[in-house]
Amino acid sequence: MKRVVLSMVLTALSVVAFAQSGSEEVTSKNSWLKVGINAGVPFGNLSKTSNFTLGAELKGQVMSTNHVGLGLTTGYNHFFPKDGFKNFGTVPLGLFVRYYPKSHGFFAGTDAGYSFVTGVEGATGGVYVRPQLGYHNYSWNVFAFYNGIFRSEENGSSMQYAGIGATYNIRFHKR
Repeated sequence: MKRVVLSMVLTALSVVAFAQSGSEEVTSKNSWLKVGINAGVPFGNLSKTSNFTLGAELKGQVMSTNHVGLGLTTGYNHFFPKDGFKNFGTVPLGLFVRYYPKSHGFFAGTDAGYSFVTGVEGATGGVYVRPQLGYHNYSWNVFAFYNGIFRSEENGSSMQYAGIGATYNIRFHKR
Protein backbone atom coordinates (compact mmCIF):
# COMPACT_ATOMS: atom_id res chain seq x y z
CA MET A 1 0.00 0.00 0.00
CA LYS A 2 2.80 2.41 0.89
CA ARG A 3 4.45 1.71 -2.48
CA VAL A 4 1.22 2.59 -4.31
CA VAL A 5 0.92 5.91 -2.47
CA LEU A 6 4.62 6.70 -2.99
CA SER A 7 4.28 5.93 -6.71
CA MET A 8 1.25 8.23 -6.96
CA VAL A 9 3.10 11.08 -5.24
CA LEU A 10 6.20 10.68 -7.42
CA THR A 11 4.08 10.54 -10.58
CA ALA A 12 2.21 13.71 -9.63
CA LEU A 13 5.41 15.54 -8.79
CA SER A 14 6.87 14.51 -12.16
CA VAL A 15 3.77 15.70 -14.02
CA VAL A 16 3.83 19.03 -12.19
CA ALA A 17 7.56 19.46 -12.79
CA PHE A 18 7.34 18.70 -16.51
CA ALA A 19 4.22 20.83 -16.93
CA GLN A 20 6.16 23.79 -15.52
CA SER A 21 9.46 23.20 -17.34
CA GLY A 22 10.79 25.55 -19.95
CA SER A 23 10.07 29.28 -19.86
CA GLU A 24 7.07 29.04 -17.50
CA GLU A 25 7.52 29.98 -13.88
CA VAL A 26 5.27 29.67 -10.88
CA THR A 27 3.15 32.84 -10.69
CA SER A 28 -0.07 34.02 -9.10
CA LYS A 29 -1.75 33.29 -12.45
CA ASN A 30 -0.92 29.58 -12.54
CA SER A 31 -0.22 28.46 -8.95
CA TRP A 32 -1.66 29.03 -5.49
CA LEU A 33 -2.44 27.54 -2.12
CA LYS A 34 -5.99 26.60 -1.20
CA VAL A 35 -6.99 26.77 2.48
CA GLY A 36 -10.41 25.55 3.49
CA ILE A 37 -12.95 23.89 5.72
CA ASN A 38 -15.46 21.10 5.18
CA ALA A 39 -18.30 19.43 7.04
CA GLY A 40 -19.88 16.06 6.45
CA VAL A 41 -22.30 13.38 7.54
CA PRO A 42 -21.07 9.79 7.93
CA PHE A 43 -22.98 6.89 6.41
CA GLY A 44 -22.55 3.13 6.26
CA ASN A 45 -20.61 1.55 9.14
CA LEU A 46 -19.11 4.92 10.09
CA SER A 47 -22.56 6.25 11.00
CA LYS A 48 -22.69 3.70 13.85
CA THR A 49 -19.86 5.50 15.70
CA SER A 50 -19.96 9.11 14.48
CA ASN A 51 -22.64 11.79 13.98
CA PHE A 52 -20.71 14.48 12.15
CA THR A 53 -17.30 15.38 10.76
CA LEU A 54 -15.57 18.75 10.51
CA GLY A 55 -12.30 19.26 8.70
CA ALA A 56 -9.60 21.62 7.53
CA GLU A 57 -7.65 21.28 4.31
CA LEU A 58 -4.54 22.65 2.62
CA LYS A 59 -3.85 22.20 -1.08
CA GLY A 60 -1.08 23.37 -3.40
CA GLN A 61 -2.29 23.73 -7.00
CA VAL A 62 -0.50 24.27 -10.31
CA MET A 63 -2.53 24.85 -13.48
CA SER A 64 -1.02 22.46 -16.03
CA THR A 65 -3.28 23.97 -18.73
CA ASN A 66 -5.89 26.73 -18.72
CA HIS A 67 -8.49 24.15 -17.67
CA VAL A 68 -6.67 21.49 -15.60
CA GLY A 69 -5.19 21.96 -12.13
CA LEU A 70 -2.94 19.43 -10.41
CA GLY A 71 -1.64 19.41 -6.88
CA LEU A 72 -0.97 17.95 -3.47
CA THR A 73 -3.45 17.90 -0.60
CA THR A 74 -3.49 17.28 3.14
CA GLY A 75 -5.58 18.28 6.13
CA TYR A 76 -7.37 16.93 9.17
CA ASN A 77 -10.92 15.61 9.58
CA HIS A 78 -12.37 15.24 13.06
CA PHE A 79 -15.22 12.79 13.68
CA PHE A 80 -17.60 13.70 16.51
CA PRO A 81 -18.56 10.45 18.25
CA LYS A 82 -21.89 9.05 19.28
CA ASP A 83 -22.39 8.21 22.97
CA GLY A 84 -20.09 5.44 24.10
CA PHE A 85 -17.44 6.07 21.42
CA LYS A 86 -14.24 8.15 21.44
CA ASN A 87 -13.12 11.09 19.28
CA PHE A 88 -10.97 10.20 16.29
CA GLY A 89 -9.75 11.75 13.10
CA THR A 90 -8.12 11.22 9.74
CA VAL A 91 -5.17 12.90 8.05
CA PRO A 92 -5.29 12.57 4.26
CA LEU A 93 -2.16 12.84 2.14
CA GLY A 94 -2.84 12.78 -1.56
CA LEU A 95 -2.90 14.19 -5.04
CA PHE A 96 -5.70 16.00 -6.78
CA VAL A 97 -6.84 16.96 -10.24
CA ARG A 98 -9.45 19.60 -11.12
CA TYR A 99 -11.16 20.40 -14.40
CA TYR A 100 -12.29 24.02 -14.82
CA PRO A 101 -14.23 24.45 -18.11
CA LYS A 102 -14.27 28.26 -17.68
CA SER A 103 -12.44 30.84 -15.56
CA HIS A 104 -15.54 31.14 -13.32
CA GLY A 105 -18.29 28.61 -12.78
CA PHE A 106 -18.62 24.84 -12.53
CA PHE A 107 -15.66 22.56 -11.74
CA ALA A 108 -15.18 18.83 -11.20
CA GLY A 109 -12.29 16.95 -9.67
CA THR A 110 -11.05 14.30 -7.32
CA ASP A 111 -8.52 13.82 -4.55
CA ALA A 112 -6.86 10.43 -4.09
CA GLY A 113 -4.18 9.08 -1.79
CA TYR A 114 -3.78 7.57 1.66
CA SER A 115 -5.67 8.66 4.78
CA PHE A 116 -4.18 7.96 8.22
CA VAL A 117 -6.54 7.30 11.18
CA THR A 118 -5.71 9.11 14.44
CA GLY A 119 -7.04 8.68 17.97
CA VAL A 120 -7.90 4.98 17.71
CA GLU A 121 -5.33 2.62 19.18
CA GLY A 122 -4.14 0.07 16.64
CA ALA A 123 -6.21 1.53 13.80
CA THR A 124 -4.64 2.01 10.42
CA GLY A 125 -5.77 4.13 7.51
CA GLY A 126 -6.53 3.25 3.96
CA VAL A 127 -6.63 4.41 0.39
CA TYR A 128 -9.06 7.28 -0.08
CA VAL A 129 -10.89 8.90 -2.95
CA ARG A 130 -12.81 12.17 -2.76
CA PRO A 131 -14.69 13.23 -5.91
CA GLN A 132 -16.02 16.80 -5.91
CA LEU A 133 -18.42 18.99 -7.90
CA GLY A 134 -18.63 22.69 -7.26
CA TYR A 135 -18.46 26.34 -8.22
CA HIS A 136 -15.28 28.42 -8.44
CA ASN A 137 -14.21 32.00 -9.06
CA TYR A 138 -10.91 33.86 -8.76
CA SER A 139 -10.74 33.53 -4.97
CA TRP A 140 -13.15 30.79 -3.84
CA ASN A 141 -14.20 27.18 -4.46
CA VAL A 142 -17.47 25.90 -2.96
CA PHE A 143 -18.20 22.21 -3.47
CA ALA A 144 -20.04 19.05 -2.51
CA PHE A 145 -18.06 15.84 -2.06
CA TYR A 146 -18.08 12.15 -1.21
CA ASN A 147 -15.14 10.79 0.80
CA GLY A 148 -14.40 7.07 0.94
CA ILE A 149 -11.50 5.58 2.90
CA PHE A 150 -11.12 1.95 1.89
CA ARG A 151 -9.39 -0.29 4.40
CA SER A 152 -8.57 -3.98 4.36
CA GLU A 153 -10.95 -6.26 6.26
CA GLU A 154 -8.39 -6.94 9.02
CA ASN A 155 -7.93 -3.17 9.60
CA GLY A 156 -11.64 -2.42 9.98
CA SER A 157 -14.43 -1.39 7.72
CA SER A 158 -14.40 1.33 5.11
CA MET A 159 -15.15 4.88 6.25
CA GLN A 160 -17.57 6.89 4.11
CA TYR A 161 -19.10 10.34 4.43
CA ALA A 162 -20.51 13.08 2.21
CA GLY A 163 -20.51 16.81 2.72
CA ILE A 164 -19.83 20.35 1.61
CA GLY A 165 -16.70 22.47 1.73
CA ALA A 166 -15.08 25.74 0.71
CA THR A 167 -11.50 26.75 -0.03
CA TYR A 168 -9.91 30.17 -0.40
CA ASN A 169 -7.11 30.70 -2.95
CA ILE A 170 -3.95 32.32 -1.57
CA ARG A 171 -1.98 33.69 -4.55
CA PHE A 172 1.82 33.92 -4.77
CA HIS A 173 3.10 37.46 -5.34
CA LYS A 174 6.33 38.52 -7.03
CA ARG A 175 8.72 40.70 -5.03
